[in-house]
Parts: sequence; C-alpha cells; structure tokens
Amino acid sequence: MKVSIKKISQITGFSPATVSNALNRKKGVNPVTSEKILKAAETLGYQQGKTITKIKFVTYRKNGLIIDDSQIFPAMIEGVERQAKELGYETTFCHLNYEDESFEIRLKEFLEDTNCLVILLGTEMTEEDYVPFYDYKGYLIVLDGWSDEMIFDGIMINNTDAVCNAMEYLVEKGHREIGYLRGDYRIKSFRYREYGYHRVMGRHRLVRKPEYEVTVGTKLESAYQDMKKYLEHTDRLPTAFFADNDVIAIGAMRAMKEKGIRIPEDISIVGFDDIRFGTVSTPGLTTVRVFKQEMGEVAVRRALDHIKYSGKDIKMKIQVCTQFIERDSVRQIER
Repeated sequence: MKVSIKKISQITGFSPATVSNALNRKKGVNPVTSEKILKAAETLGYQQGKTITKIKFVTYRKNGLIIDDSQIFPAMIEGVERQAKELGYETTFCHLNYEDESFEIRLKEFLEDTNCLVILLGTEMTEEDYVPFYDYKGYLIVLDGWSDEMIFDGIMINNTDAVCNAMEYLVEKGHREIGYLRGDYRIKSFRYREYGYHRVMGRHRLVRKPEYEVTVGTKLESAYQDMKKYLEHTDRLPTAFFADNDVIAIGAMRAMKEKGIRIPEDISIVGFDDIRFGTVSTPGLTTVRVFKQEMGEVAVRRALDHIKYSGKDIKMKIQVCTQFIERDSVRQIER
C-alpha cells in the first residue's frame, strides 16, 4: 500500500502541512521535527512519486591525478546526457573539487539538494571520501567507483576479469616474465586490476619479481619521468608489461623508446581504457576497451529504476564488460 502524507501525519502527530513542508525540505520547519518526519517517512517507505525531472551528474575531483589526463570521462558524461534526454530528463552538472577552498561549502549545498537523481563520478574517490554522502537523503548512484559499505548502487568496469583476460593473452603469446606498471595513486579500479594481474601470475605459477613491478605517476608526464628513472637503474626487463591504464602505458613507452628499447621487439606492452592516443601511438597499443558511453547510459537507467520501482532497498553493483583490443604492441615469443 502506498504511504501517504496523511499516514505519516497520523503516526508522527504533526499536521499534514508540516509533514509536507518537511518532506520538501522547505524552510520554517523545526530541525528536530523535520528529522522525525524524514525518519518516519524513510521507515515507512514513503515515495513522493515521479516529481523528479533532473539528473545531476557530479564530478568528484580528489586531486586530478586520474581524471585530468583521461579521455574516458567526457564519453561517460555524453552517455549520461544522451540517455537522460531520450527518457525525458534534463541533465545538470556539478563539480566538487576537494582541493578547492570552497569544497566544504559546495559539498554542503549538494547534500541539501535532494530534488535530483544523482550520478556521482567516483573514479578518484577513496573509501573515506564517501563518508559525507552516507546521510544523503536523495538517491545517489556511483559511476566508476564503489563503497565497500554498500551504501550506494555502483556502476563499474569488470576490472579484474578484464585484466585476467589481458594477462592470459600475454601468456598465450609465450610471455613468462610479465611486469606490472602500477599507478602510484591507488584508486579502486587499479586495485581490482592488480587482483587480476596477481591471479593470472599465480594461476600459471609465474615467478613474481618485485623489480618488475614498477610504480609510476598516473599522468602522461609523471609516468614518463618515473619510467625514465626506473630504466636508469635497471639492467634487466621482463618480456612484457601490463599497465594500469593507457596513460601510464603511453608515458612509459615514450621513456623506453628514448632509451632505445624497441616495442614490441624488446618488450611488449598492454594497457587499459582504449583512449584515442593508443590508436595513433607507434606501435598501436594493445589494450582493454571500456564502453564509456554505455556505462553512463546504464547509470541513468539504474537511477530511474529508483522511481519506477520505489521502495526497493537492495543495493546493486553492476559491472560492465569490456573488449580486448589487439594491436601491435605485443609480440609472440617462440619457445
């Protein structure tokens, strides 16, 4: 049975007008009263119906170490906007920059506005960054991120399985000494990708050599500089590297080429994301294609499920599959 304002009024003892004002976050309602009404409404499963007409896309920028250089997020935004428009919803945009002096003010303003369905880009967010959102009274879905507390729905890349597939490809190509170019800022996606790397190394009983697991910056320039330093202090390389993403792979490739290391003749490289730079690099970068626009579209459809199927409290973690793209940065090793 649908819960009405009248029902909440009867249970809480407050007038229907007061209940309505509290549910719509109108000023003039005593904070204690408002909290009691909102809590009762949540307990009863009250839904205000399809009054929401906007989807708000919120970009959370922790430090820019991932999203500033990446080409995948504009495509995700395009997917969100396109799907929302097709379904009759307007898209608005909000930026939360953790490094900005006005961050706390902007965050407070965001948390007080519950008139939109929110898609939060969580790529750079760590577990503690989600804490302020735990008490958000509206509906929020995280795109390219995940909270272990399962407070929100999440749309993610199937990172671990995708890397397992890429690593199996290297093994099939005859590679037994496979290194790992790991980003120094350990976002959730990178951690899941690392699981895939270690899983396949263990599955094939390949020896893990710490000197082959290289930590580099996550921007093109920092990946290049860190790889350059690494090459100055090593005499031996693996036959292949898996890189956390294409930005890291391309930065490292530049450093190796300057050192006279040929790709793929001397070393093979596999990236992740399938950004445009990888298609025009020399050689073309073998990588994992992420369906960026489709992820945005899935996020919109899942957000709108909250309206269509109200009262469902089960949280969902949806993983979007990828596609392995073979180009010219990996060679076959004859044994």
